Amino acid sequence: METTNEKIEKFSQSVTLKAIIIGVLTLLMLIPGSMIQELIHERQNRSRETIEKINSKWSNAQTITGPVLVIPYKITTTDEKKNSKTENHTFNLAPESLIIKSKLTPEERHYGIYKSILYKSSLDISGNFKAIDQKQIEGEPQWADAYIRLGLSDLRGITKNIDFEINKQHFTAETGGSDDAIGQGLIISLKNAVLFQPEKRLDFHCNMDLNGSSNLNFIPVGRSTQVFVEGNWKAPGFIGNFTPQYKINETGFTARWNILHFNRNIPESWKDGNIIDTADNSFGVNLVDTVDHYQLNMRSNKYALMFIALTFVVFFFVEVLTRKRIHPIQYLLVGVALILFYSLLLSISEQLNFGISYLIASIATIGLITVYANSIFKNKTQTGILAFLLGILYVFLYVVLQLEDVALLIGSIGLFVILGIIMYLSHKIKWYNEDTSPKMKQ
Repeated sequence: METTNEKIEKFSQSVTLKAIIIGVLTLLMLIPGSMIQELIHERQNRSRETIEKINSKWSNAQTITGPVLVIPYKITTTDEKKNSKTENHTFNLAPESLIIKSKLTPEERHYGIYKSILYKSSLDISGNFKAIDQKQIEGEPQWADAYIRLGLSDLRGITKNIDFEINKQHFTAETGGSDDAIGQGLIISLKNAVLFQPEKRLDFHCNMDLNGSSNLNFIPVGRSTQVFVEGNWKAPGFIGNFTPQYKINETGFTARWNILHFNRNIPESWKDGNIIDTADNSFGVNLVDTVDHYQLNMRSNKYALMFIALTFVVFFFVEVLTRKRIHPIQYLLVGVALILFYSLLLSISEQLNFGISYLIASIATIGLITVYANSIFKNKTQTGILAFLLGILYVFLYVVLQLEDVALLIGSIGLFVILGIIMYLSHKIKWYNEDTSPKMKQ
């Protein structure tokens, strides 16, 4: 009969205990894996802060609202004591037709290892305001104080004086405070009262050179709004609540929006700032950075547990099938090497192209583990099989990272195939007999 000490010794040599230890080590590797994810987040936030600094010195993303015709008016009331009270209000009229043509010239601006996408734009804005129905104005119009407001989200982007043409008369645009509906922007003062005869519509036109960064947005305030944008950027993103007709080729893109009054919830006229948030109706072009290596690093890090588990399984099968014992510390060192792959990938990808960085980091990691495994297995065939399997895993991960649209499908199929292979190989192991088999070779 076996003694208690013999049973303990046999259990300490058993496959069951080794499987439990490997499972615990795999879970422990989640700790440094999460630390790598935090490092990626930290570097990504640092990148965003730096890009914001670059943009702030140039000009932030631009949103163009308007133009809108603003007519101040007064309402005078008299109470029972015949005391008069005058209230000042504004009548805001959106264009009947608004046409904006924009040509973007993007450029990349670098600050150390960080990159921001800036642009210069040439805008042609034209349209008309319909004849004014004075019945819509509750009080006494102040025609001499009327003006047109053109909203711009960042006035620093204006690079030259703007000449605003109305009914073939020229007016100078000036900066002018902020408005609840339009926001900050330009004011074109209209002092010619003849322009505001109710029976006469107002035709307007202006050209503008505007700097910005990342994206260019528009608010469709016109009853009929048409926006044309073209630029030499190969990867534009179309953002907002309206989808354009567009073409993208190797030289750039063109996009066209045609928005009617019933497509958006902006009124044709309103009093003071009594209007909904116009930002809900914005749309535009986003100059997408096609190489977001932080996002790719984060996605690759999510496969860390799979890589560690599969590598440990290979070591475990070699240990069981060859009776060559591998110490838990050796498993741990291999796990650390696999985790360091993601740290290498992050640091190198900040300096080089992601594809090249991935190749360097994977070759370094596979090479390190292969040399270490050879010192353990002392068998070139087993070591070669391990190196080959690791190479297949890293190629598989790279393919999944590149095929973003079908990443889940490819990843699921790949894991299913891997599980099938493991199940097939594991059937050769006599799990219960292993526990009572002779000791593994040291």
